[in-house]
Amino acid sequence: MLKEKQMNTRWMTSALAAAALALLAACGGGGGSGNGSSSPTSSGEGGASSPGGASAPSGASTPSTTTGTPTLAAATAVVDGTTIGASQWSDGSTSTGGTGQAVANLNCTVAGNKYSYSHLSIYQNGKQLSLPANVGYVKPTMAKQTGCVYPVHTVDASGKIRMDVTSNASYTLGQFFSVWGQPLSTTNVAGLTGNVTAWVNTGGTLTKYTGDLSSLVLPDKGEVTLVIGATPTQIATYTWTDPPPFTSTVTTLSYGGLVGNLYFTDGNTATGGTGAPVDGLICAAGMAETFHVHSHVAIFKDGQWLAFPKNVGILSSCNYETHTHDNTGIIHIETPNFKDFTLGQVFDVWGMPLSSTNVAGITGDIVVYINDNGDVRRYTGDPRNIPLTSLRDITFQIGKPLTTLPTYSWYEPQ
Repeated sequence: MLKEKQMNTRWMTSALAAAALALLAACGGGGGSGNGSSSPTSSGEGGASSPGGASAPSGASTPSTTTGTPTLAAATAVVDGTTIGASQWSDGSTSTGGTGQAVANLNCTVAGNKYSYSHLSIYQNGKQLSLPANVGYVKPTMAKQTGCVYPVHTVDASGKIRMDVTSNASYTLGQFFSVWGQPLSTTNVAGLTGNVTAWVNTGGTLTKYTGDLSSLVLPDKGEVTLVIGATPTQIATYTWTDPPPFTSTVTTLSYGGLVGNLYFTDGNTATGGTGAPVDGLICAAGMAETFHVHSHVAIFKDGQWLAFPKNVGILSSCNYETHTHDNTGIIHIETPNFKDFTLGQVFDVWGMPLSSTNVAGITGDIVVYINDNGDVRRYTGDPRNIPLTSLRDITFQIGKPLTTLPTYSWYEPQ
């Protein structure tokens, strides 16, 4: 009897153990080393393709990680302005980064004439984080009305580090982090601590970087990936739809001149500014021009350049703080006090609609490009929110794609 009870006990123990193993296997466990290497693959990560739409992985799921060498995911096609990864840091440089002073042998100046890029991805335990926008960008002030940018900077949350290659210079990851004002070491990436590994993708070949992270040279049109903690099974890679190249023909902007074909009626429309404040912009006679910079707008409809109207914002009794004097497309910003100005304010003073589907009453497939003296990219946000800064050119492509983007000789260089 005792022997029979012992046999029954052993049988029940074996059955329970088998059931437990089956349940563990169904949950994705078993055979692992306890470091998460066998956790289930989450939606949009670690599969056969890169994250859908180049967006941040879902924070609710557990990313798939590996203790070995990750593979490159299938390339995702993206354009400038796309946010890649989950938000982690505030935009711009920190107070210990570049605020206008020389940093890591880099000066903050007006944008150069020729740019390339390198891409940076940051993962924490398999989760991709977005690189913040406007790192290395210093806003204009009354004292420095042009503002400035460092030779390495960001303009969006796509992870692109824009590099001024006017003088064929190269830059390091350490210089970018110094401009950002964030720590970089084998145990700390921008305040996130843990074991850090680095991977470099050049031309589709993924290589582990084992040198000093600060000395890692940013690869021209290559990709750097910093991994904090567990390594994802796959590392995302991207193909970029770059803006059209610049034309070799320089358009001269002459005061009182005409650029493009006359299309719009000069001056404000009936729904535009009539002297009362518009979007916070005042209209006054003899206004002091203590703050005085210029931006530019070019509108192309099916390849035809439409001249921007003159006397927008100029009335017989007063001038608005943003206005035009001619048909060159130059927007004059003249005011006694420094403030932020946007393209939407200009269109409201003009009395014309402006959205991602309508530019001054012209509708169609609209693409917007921003060029800061050679630092050009596609803009995917609301065009009303585009800041007006010194020497900034804003080009609207409506309908037929442009094969080249215009370049200018400004009559009032800044």
